Amino acid sequence: MEEFIGKLWHNWVTKAAGGHYPQAAVKLVEVEKTAGILFRAFGGDPGLNVAAATLDAHGARRHWLQRLAGSGEKAAQARRDAETLRLPPEIAAFPDKALNRDLYLWLAALAACDVSPRRGWLIRNQHATLAALERYPGLVPRYRRLVAAHIACRMLPDKMLPDEAAQENALRAALNEPGSVAGLPPLTSLKSHPPQPVVLWLIAADEPAVATLGKDPDEQLPTEGSSQTDASKEAHKAEQVEKPDNKTPVLAMFRAESLPTWAEYVRVNRAFDEDENLDAQNAARDLERLSLMRDGDAGKSRVKFDLDLPSAAEDDTPIGPGIALPEWDYRKELMQEKHCLLIPMQAQDAEAAPLPGPLVATAKKLRGQFAALAPQRRWLKAQADGPELDLDNCVRNQADRLCGHTPETGGYLAQARCERDLACLLLADLSMSTDAPISDTHRIIDVIRDSLLLFSEALTATGDRFGIYGFSSLRRQNVRFHLLKDFQQRYDAAARGRILAIKPGFYTRMGAALRQAAGILAEQAASRRLLLILTDGKPNDLDLYDSRYGIEDTRMAVHEARRLGLMPFCVTIDREAGSYLPYLFGPAGFCVIRKPEELPQRLPLLYAQLTRQ
Repeated sequence: MEEFIGKLWHNWVTKAAGGHYPQAAVKLVEVEKTAGILFRAFGGDPGLNVAAATLDAHGARRHWLQRLAGSGEKAAQARRDAETLRLPPEIAAFPDKALNRDLYLWLAALAACDVSPRRGWLIRNQHATLAALERYPGLVPRYRRLVAAHIACRMLPDKMLPDEAAQENALRAALNEPGSVAGLPPLTSLKSHPPQPVVLWLIAADEPAVATLGKDPDEQLPTEGSSQTDASKEAHKAEQVEKPDNKTPVLAMFRAESLPTWAEYVRVNRAFDEDENLDAQNAARDLERLSLMRDGDAGKSRVKFDLDLPSAAEDDTPIGPGIALPEWDYRKELMQEKHCLLIPMQAQDAEAAPLPGPLVATAKKLRGQFAALAPQRRWLKAQADGPELDLDNCVRNQADRLCGHTPETGGYLAQARCERDLACLLLADLSMSTDAPISDTHRIIDVIRDSLLLFSEALTATGDRFGIYGFSSLRRQNVRFHLLKDFQQRYDAAARGRILAIKPGFYTRMGAALRQAAGILAEQAASRRLLLILTDGKPNDLDLYDSRYGIEDTRMAVHEARRLGLMPFCVTIDREAGSYLPYLFGPAGFCVIRKPEELPQRLPLLYAQLTRQ
C-alpha cells in the first residue's frame, strides 16, 4: 500500500509541476531518419551521425512544485561536434505532439546552418537562426509557433531576481528577433541562477574530453562519438584525469579486536581487480560524467589480446616486405603519404581440397544458372565472307541489282564469339568480429567461407576473370592482405584450400585494403571492372580509426576507386549499416543481407544483377 500511494503521489506531483507532457512525447527513434535527411538536405555535414544527447544539470531556477517533485534538474539539449549531431532522446516540452516533432526538425535545420561554432552561445544561435530563416523561408511560420509555445512554458521574469529577469528578457528578445541581442546582462547576486535552457537552440559542444595519452598517435582512447552511434544508444560525457600517485600510501590504523574470530569466519568469493563488474552499465548511467585514465596496468583484456596474436610459426606467410600506402586525414584535409604498411600474405599450411559436401548441390545449381552468362557464338549477317549464305540479304541484293542499284552489303553469314569483357575483385572482411555465431553450428566466418566458394564456382561457369582477397588489420603498420586467388591463377583445389583456411582475426582498416584492391583491379584490361566488398561491420581499428576518421578514409578510398574507372559495391550483413554505408558508397552502392545464412546463395545472384548487360 505504501508503495502504491507513493507512486500515485509521484505521478500527481510530477504532472502538477509541469514542463513535461508524456502523452505528447516524440522519441528520437521515430524521427531519426527524417531529421538526418533534413540535416543533410539543408547543407549539414553528411559525415555526422544523428544520436541521442545526454541529460545534463543546468542549474536554472525552478518552480517550487518542481523542487517538491524533484523534476526539472536536468535537460537533454541538442549539440553537435566534429562527429555527431546529438538531439534529445525524447521531446515532450509541449502539449501538442506536432510541435514536439517540429522541434526535432527545427533543431536539425538549425544545426545545418550553424556556421560559426567558435562564437559565443548566444551570438552563435542567433546567427544560425537568421541563416536558417533566410535560406528557407518556409520555416518561418513553424519557428514562430515554436517560439510562442516555448516562451509560454518558461518561467515569468517577475518571479526571478532582477538580474535573472534581465537575462530572461534578453533571451526572449533574442528568440523573437534573432540578431537583436549582443550579450546577456551579468548576474550580480550570489543567489542568482543561470538562465533556463532554451530548447530551440544548440548548447556549446564540449571540447574533446579525452586527448592523446602518450607519444604514439595511434594510442588513443575512444572519444564520445567513436563507436557506432544511433538514437537507441545512450551517450556519456567523459573527461581525462591523471592517475593518483599512491606510491607511498599510509596504512590505516585498526584495532586488533576487529579481526574476525574462527567462529565468525565465512567463506566469501571476493572480487579481484580484473573481475568484470556486471553492474557497470547501470553505474555508468547514473554518473553525470565519466572519468577515464590510463593506469598502465595489464588488465585481463590486454592479456587476452596478446594471446590472440599468432606466433610466426602458426601465422600466414608474408609475401614481400610490405607495401606503403597513403591514408586520408579528414581533420587536416590531407592525404598522408606512406602512412600505412600493407603486408600481402598467403596461407602457410593450406592444402588442396575439394568442394565441401554440403555445397555441392548448390554449386551445381549455380553453375547451371551462370552457364547462360558464358560467352556464346552468334551469327553475324551481311558479311563479305562466311561459311553459309545469308538468304535474306541475297534476295535483297538481287532486288537491288534488278532495280539498277549496287548492293552495299555482303551475302554471307559468319560466326563470332561474344566475350564478356569483365573483371571482378572480391574483397572479404576477415576481422575478429566474423568469429561471432549466427546459429548453433555456424559463425559469420563460416558463411563468408561458403560465399567465397560458391561465388568462385559461379564465376568459373561464366568464364569471367576474378580475384579473391581478404583483409584485417592491427593498427596502421600491420594491414594484413590475404591472397586467396589472384587474376592469373585458376580456381582449382589449391585455391579452394586457401579459401577453406581463412580464419578471423584483428580489425577492419578498410581504406588501405580498398586502395590495394583498387590498384590490382585497375591493372586488369577490361571495359567493366567490379570491386565487391564483403563485410560485417563498419571500419575500425585499435587507434583513432574507430571513429569518423575511419569512415572518412574509407569514403575517400571509394572515391579514388571510382576515379580509376572501377565500380565499388558493398555487401554487408550489418543491420546498422544503413547509418553509414550510404555516406560511404552512395544510396545505390551497397546491399544489406538481413539473414546472414542467405549470403552464400545471394552473393552470386547479386553479381549477376550487377553485371547484367
